[in-house]
Amino acid sequence: MVENTQYTEDNIRSLDWKEHIRMRPGMYIGKLGDGSSPDDGIYILIKEVMDNCIDEFVMGAGKIIEVSVKEEAVTVRDYGRGIPLGKVVDVVSKMNTGGKYDSKAFKKSVGLNGVGTKAVNALSSHFLVQSIRDEQTKIAEFECGNLVKDEPVIETNLRKGTKVVFSPDNTIFKNYKFRNEYIEKMIKNYVYLNRGLTILFNGEKYTSENGLKDLLLEEISEETMQYPIIHLVDNDIEIALTHSKTQYSEEFHSFVNGQNTTQGGTHQNVFREAVVKTIREFYGKNYEASDIRKSIVSAISIKVMEPVFESQTKTKLGSTEMGDGLPSIRVFITDFVKKNLDNYLHKNPDTADALQRKIIQAERERKDLAGIQKLARERAKSVNLHNKKLRDCRVHLNDLKKDNRLESTMFITEGDSASGSITKSRNVNTQAVFSLRGKPLNCYGKTKKIVYENEEFNLLQAALNIEDSIENLRYNNIVIATDADVDGMHIRLLLITFFLQFFPELIKEGHLYILETPLFRVRDKNKTYYCYDETEKQEAIGKLKGKPEITRFKGLGEISPDEFKNFIGDDIRLDPVMMDKTVGIEALLEYYMGKNTPERQQFIIENLKVELDVVAE
Repeated sequence: MVENTQYTEDNIRSLDWKEHIRMRPGMYIGKLGDGSSPDDGIYILIKEVMDNCIDEFVMGAGKIIEVSVKEEAVTVRDYGRGIPLGKVVDVVSKMNTGGKYDSKAFKKSVGLNGVGTKAVNALSSHFLVQSIRDEQTKIAEFECGNLVKDEPVIETNLRKGTKVVFSPDNTIFKNYKFRNEYIEKMIKNYVYLNRGLTILFNGEKYTSENGLKDLLLEEISEETMQYPIIHLVDNDIEIALTHSKTQYSEEFHSFVNGQNTTQGGTHQNVFREAVVKTIREFYGKNYEASDIRKSIVSAISIKVMEPVFESQTKTKLGSTEMGDGLPSIRVFITDFVKKNLDNYLHKNPDTADALQRKIIQAERERKDLAGIQKLARERAKSVNLHNKKLRDCRVHLNDLKKDNRLESTMFITEGDSASGSITKSRNVNTQAVFSLRGKPLNCYGKTKKIVYENEEFNLLQAALNIEDSIENLRYNNIVIATDADVDGMHIRLLLITFFLQFFPELIKEGHLYILETPLFRVRDKNKTYYCYDETEKQEAIGKLKGKPEITRFKGLGEISPDEFKNFIGDDIRLDPVMMDKTVGIEALLEYYMGKNTPERQQFIIENLKVELDVVAE
């Protein structure tokens, strides 16, 4: 029987600008998150403010931007033209208001819809904007988008520009924490794409002389390059590329008007095709596209008039036209790559020879693996069909609604009890579980062949859909969920080694995490606390009256499914796996996962002593 639900005028509700943003934040900033992922909302808020500063620089106003992040407060100061003083309040609080609707003022702007700072304002517990121009200044302050202080225009001797100070609302971004590593990467991308720009982040200076070439040098060491970086620049386009000696899959970075399009789009697709076409024509060989692109590390940046993105967070370009009287994006990029890459290879025969050797090596490896790959795919398909290893979520990454796609997660667990608890507790729409059988192999120094020969690695690769490229990664978040004991730590290390050895870009792009689960449960008849370390345990004991019951969880399987829901739901704690740019992957793996060395033995002895001292105290 269908329920007769009333639908009258009382059901119709009009939301003002800030109410709509606060009720549907995902429409404006993507996912919320707690700061453990680089695409979490708190970083999008910083980006939205920064984009306005970058637009000022692009228009020739303000070469320095100052950024400060202290606990929950973010301050961004530019030295551009400053917001017109009579419009300071409207620009940050009135929809469809901004200078970017006037293409004469902002020809190739990142943000064209005038929503960015308004979203920051609405989603901040405190938001201050100050504009300085013509030796006058005006300040306005807001709380959750509500104007609380509108100061009059006064005289000043401050340098012209705009200052924004905000604190994300912790009722929306729960338990959030800024991670400087993610902010640093964002800032580095800004300076790589805007030569001549200087950004000061917490007092540290960032600038770039070589654009995308500097970006690639951040991603790959010169020792592991097959040949020196090819760097080509012209009006409205810049590309850089090389091939890695040690990396297996493709790595593409793409940008539009200074915006990092992490999900690619038109320009990235065309660039990938153009590189293949040009190389085939240069060598006069019909090489497989996968052989040409295998191990490539590259970047492209273009500038277009009024770009169209597929979401408010601008991570994927949907435009097909350059604008400004230029040909289509496809023609523009293809012609540039064909002419300039071909010329470069003719003028640099050593690079051309090294590139061809890399392609031939990839072709040989592909043919050597052909037979085993076919068997491995069939085995993976069979296992997945019988649901022996992967308990999938109901919809895969590519099929998820835009509001949910960034939430897609796969937990990697070991043992039936742990995987059983997570499986029963998970959100079946967005969370999948992959069960390991025992400890995985130490794959340091092994070739890609081992991935197909080893059942665990082959099935894991198939479940993630990353055999050829991480572009089709089915789960945005890969979470290692193991016990917090010696065996669990060892499994974590072996899995991280697998990803570093064969798919380092998963870590570089912030997809790999460690699940933090509580070590203790402290409770009495009225209250229960879950504690993640000894300090939290002591604090919990102090909050309870009388003698509490204390449980030490030895493994994930000891935590009941009902309790586990608390740890993989809204309050999930994830520790991102990050790479130290000062240490190469090869050196890192050799030290920790290679043959036993006196240096590593000494490291273990010294750190073990520290732990014993702590326990003794």
